[in-house]
Amino acid sequence: MTSHEIWFLTGSQGLYGPETLEQVASQSRQIAAALDESPAVGPRVVWKPVLTSAGDILKVCLEANADPGVVGVVAWMHTFSPAKMWIAGLDALRTPLLHLHTQANVALPWADIDMDFMNLNQAAHGDREFGYIQSRLGVARKTVAGHVSDPRVAQRIGAWARAAAGYSEMRSLKLVRFGDNMRDVAVTEGDKVEAQLRFGVSVNTYGVNDLVEAVDAAADSEVDKLVKEYADTYRVASALLGERAESLRYAARIELGLRSFLEAGGYKAFTTNFEDLGGLRQLPGLAVQRLMADGYGFGGEGDWKTSVLVRTLKAMAPGGGTSFMEDYTYDLTPGNEVILGAHMLEVCPSIAADTPSCEIHPLGIGGREDPVRLVFDAAPGRAVVLGLADLGERFRLVANEIDVVPPSAPLPRLPVARAVWKPAPDLATSAESWLTAGGPHHTVLSQAVGVEELHDLAEMVGTELLVIDADTTTREFAKEVRWNAAYYRLARGF
Repeated sequence: MTSHEIWFLTGSQGLYGPETLEQVASQSRQIAAALDESPAVGPRVVWKPVLTSAGDILKVCLEANADPGVVGVVAWMHTFSPAKMWIAGLDALRTPLLHLHTQANVALPWADIDMDFMNLNQAAHGDREFGYIQSRLGVARKTVAGHVSDPRVAQRIGAWARAAAGYSEMRSLKLVRFGDNMRDVAVTEGDKVEAQLRFGVSVNTYGVNDLVEAVDAAADSEVDKLVKEYADTYRVASALLGERAESLRYAARIELGLRSFLEAGGYKAFTTNFEDLGGLRQLPGLAVQRLMADGYGFGGEGDWKTSVLVRTLKAMAPGGGTSFMEDYTYDLTPGNEVILGAHMLEVCPSIAADTPSCEIHPLGIGGREDPVRLVFDAAPGRAVVLGLADLGERFRLVANEIDVVPPSAPLPRLPVARAVWKPAPDLATSAESWLTAGGPHHTVLSQAVGVEELHDLAEMVGTELLVIDADTTTREFAKEVRWNAAYYRLARGF
């Protein structure tokens, strides 16, 4: 996150004279420095000179657009900045915007307030002028009110900054699909042209045997190093260090080949499909899990939309627990209803509760050799699951707040990585609402990103977000789905 920048823009005007503008600059520097020093914010906060003319405002907005390191712009009207000066700049701005409604002082010095103080500290109505012009122009933005010394203010700005980092990643993301989608499956399909227009992601397809060439080209010496890394990092099953050692070495070849293919093409997300494995001897399991742990996006069965989400959320919270996931089955015991989520092999170890076990077991589908995989339970804690559906005329994001919990009992005969969670507000309401929304069965489970970040991201990309949380009822949720359908259809125009 420290490689990203947020520019801090302060609005004023020349009416107040140079002495007042010097005070404005000094105080705005202090506000920017407080944000830059806050661990809750993340990216560097870079102060820019006070803006007092339409030309300077347009110039800095265009510069923010052109700088790939700038993921967002924070604007604050320290005094009164006539909003007509901001029209051209805001109209040209393509970088996420946060309107910070704050002031330099926390408490008013009641006994000493004079007109000089009032002229200097005018954000209370200067920001209202700025808020009006943003609404008049239909500018997408987040508004945060409060003093920067308030931890909640920094936390909300930090959530927006993480969303801005994800948005920046989306705008330049390249994804490779190895083969096509799973046959006859609807929800993994989608409009790739619209996805590039809406999100910026470029989705490209290669034959699986293009990957096989890279796998076969992996050097034996590199395979040796990687196998040693496996042994040092995981609890490796004894069979993989003995009679099944060649299977582990081939899993290492898959990782080396896949990693080199992605790096050579500048791809940060990918998909595979167990129905289209070409010359691969194993379904990629261990390799996919480790690449996700390094920040790559992934979707199974050719699901490029979920792969985009995995990469985006990982860019929003580098090093956090985020994984490809699938709702698999339920425990409907009254009072303890939970969802068991997993996939064939591909769950990211960044969500693991403990050191994963590296194992080999048969896989009943795919028609290949037994694949190597990491086996673990997900760490307990608050989390969110997020899915992306293509509705034909638009995309829809669906999120559910959840609590990941330990399994109710050991799972000795389920040799895959898995997560167990209680969805909010309860399983029945969650499931009915998810089905009403047309949410996909492939999702992203994240313990590093919350609903506020997802809401900010959805605003940035202009995409519907439906949230299922503790306050959800199926009746009100169904109404929201219908209202949203009308709104987004009207918002598109004719």
